[in-house]
Amino acid sequence: MNVRDSRVHNYPPRWNAAPSQELLVIRRNHQTGEVSLDPLRWGLIPYWCKDPTGGRKPINAKYETVRNLPTFRDAYRKRRCMVPVDGFFEWKAIKGQKAKQPYAIAMKDSSPFGIAGIWENWKEPASGEWIRTFAIITTDSNELVAEIHDRMPVILAPADYARWLGGEPDPRDLMRPFPAHLMRMWPISTRVNKPENDDPSIIEPIELATDAA
Repeated sequence: MNVRDSRVHNYPPRWNAAPSQELLVIRRNHQTGEVSLDPLRWGLIPYWCKDPTGGRKPINAKYETVRNLPTFRDAYRKRRCMVPVDGFFEWKAIKGQKAKQPYAIAMKDSSPFGIAGIWENWKEPASGEWIRTFAIITTDSNELVAEIHDRMPVILAPADYARWLGGEPDPRDLMRPFPAHLMRMWPISTRVNKPENDDPSIIEPIELATDAA
């Protein structure tokens, strides 16, 4: 897949991405067919929203409802995107403890992969500025992630990238759990709970106490 990235050269890598931050997202222009890599804000603002300042800006959309909920359905049909990552985080609830244990999840071969998403254009009424936002789509966990959580992002197989970004209105069969045998998972420090901790040490594995495993 040829991706134009002229606007994002020297864009700094993120080790600990958080909602409301700008992240790099892959989109296709359905008129020209051009695929581009652009910075979009994480937290979807529907195009019809009057005032997003006090409203919810969802970072996730469930595969079960993304096709039907007013917040997501137009973007799902017309503005799908893909978020390129090396991994993602999930938190496991520990019985008897208030704090959750974070885990990093990646491919066994450490290769980057694409998470399915949807994006929107919202026009700020006062300034006329267009704000581009996105949300990722979640599905049921595979056998690996199910050890810590019941949901996971929709991870697209490389063979499905073009179809997801294409003009097909409802590629629902792609929103399935990714094969667990191709993935790995390890516990990491609770430093990840603070977005300002954004460096490679975030993903270093740690040893767990018996009651946190």
